[in-house]
Amino acid sequence: MADKMTVRKHYLNLRINLSPGEYEQLSVALCTRFFSSIDLSTVKTIHCYLPIVHRKEPNTWHIIDRLNKDFPNIQISLPRMENEQTIVNFYYSGKNQISENKWGIPEPQFGDVTPVSEIDLVIVPLLVFDKKGNRVGYGKGFYDRFLKNCRPDCKKIGFSFFDPLDEISDADTHDVRLDQVITPSRVFRFY
Repeated sequence: MADKMTVRKHYLNLRINLSPGEYEQLSVALCTRFFSSIDLSTVKTIHCYLPIVHRKEPNTWHIIDRLNKDFPNIQISLPRMENEQTIVNFYYSGKNQISENKWGIPEPQFGDVTPVSEIDLVIVPLLVFDKKGNRVGYGKGFYDRFLKNCRPDCKKIGFSFFDPLDEISDADTHDVRLDQVITPSRVFRFY
């Protein structure tokens, strides 16, 4: 059992110390596992975070590029942080709409807003998770607030380079549990 602050520091350090080759290999493995294990037949809109490369977040460009190529019927929605509290989503129209904000986070600068009610599946960023589907992110609560506004049937899928902890000791009612977490070696389901 561990608290969020302790595991956040530890797993961020582990992730940042991945070599460029390890980082790319793990990101490709996550992409492969996503497409081999997730049924996309009824999905019309996927929300996908954009990776903060300097923090070695799993590279979701592999997912976005493959969705564009092989699943043209699925719309992709990307997040932009607003007023340090809220995520606003925009339909993806091409890499020309993306630039980094003042924290080095890539996000759409323009585009058509995606209504939260239209999102069928959310790919959620995280550092680590536990065996109950609780996640540890960066501690700002953006995704917990966003996920609470999603439809009850919206699938919440996390990506992690690491296997789960037994338990995050300070998970609370503000935390939104994930339905699944994909790691390079397997898929963990919590429903």
